[in-house]
Amino acid sequence: MKLRKVTAAASVALALAVTATACGGDDSDGDKGSSGGKKITIGIKFDQPGIGQKTPDGKYTGFDVDVATYVAKQLGYSAGNIEWKEAKSADRETMLQRGDVDFIAASYSINDERAAKVDFAGPYLLAHQDVLIRANDNSIKDPKDLNNKKLCSVTGSTSAQNVKDKLAPKAQLQEYGGYSECLTGVENKAIDALTTDDSILAGYASQAEFKGKFKLGGFKMTNENYGIGVKKGSDLKAKINTALEKMVSDGSWDKAVKANFGPANYKNEPAPKIGNIVK
Repeated sequence: MKLRKVTAAASVALALAVTATACGGDDSDGDKGSSGGKKITIGIKFDQPGIGQKTPDGKYTGFDVDVATYVAKQLGYSAGNIEWKEAKSADRETMLQRGDVDFIAASYSINDERAAKVDFAGPYLLAHQDVLIRANDNSIKDPKDLNNKKLCSVTGSTSAQNVKDKLAPKAQLQEYGGYSECLTGVENKAIDALTTDDSILAGYASQAEFKGKFKLGGFKMTNENYGIGVKKGSDLKAKINTALEKMVSDGSWDKAVKANFGPANYKNEPAPKIGNIVK
């Protein structure tokens, strides 16, 4: 009889131990963040100052980062529970389809080809293809003035070719490995102009080391509707749209624009309405 009591007690103790272990397992789950909440994984650019950049000290800055952080907060995730992943242009659709990230905010222009593979919330910014030139250069006042000028863009980009094909057929195209190299070329007068989205150009020009050295042409050569990419069919699209609408209405959107693009005197378009894709 005494043996049975000991055995029963041991069984209870064992059950309690198993339960405690199970609870402890939840606390150390890989989906938990630093503050104890579940994590959300967001894709951004790591190499675009003013848009999405991973700084040498491991921080993440830029307009897309501010937008993504705001959206994540509205979805119930604190800044400390965001896991940032680099989303290179060629990898974005694949990352979403594989579930590597929950959403992507990475100067991600909405177009029909991409929309066939992923869904887009937004748009949250209407950008335009433009040029960046030296602040004291008054020879380029119109896209046609790029004829016989050295026009730079990064290898693999279609921006410079678009200008040559449609606006300035005599432009001398120069391809460099990165925007920073093009920018150095403009600064040193080896290049006359750098072309890509005006938001990206404004981000570079806003950097402290370039203050007052460059200006945007303001040409608005194309319309680039930046959206937040999600997996096809994801219910996150509607939730993100609601968050973006709130960001605009409470003034946070304007604040983020000024903080990231202000030093370049970027004349941004007003916040676009959700679902309004400008062709």
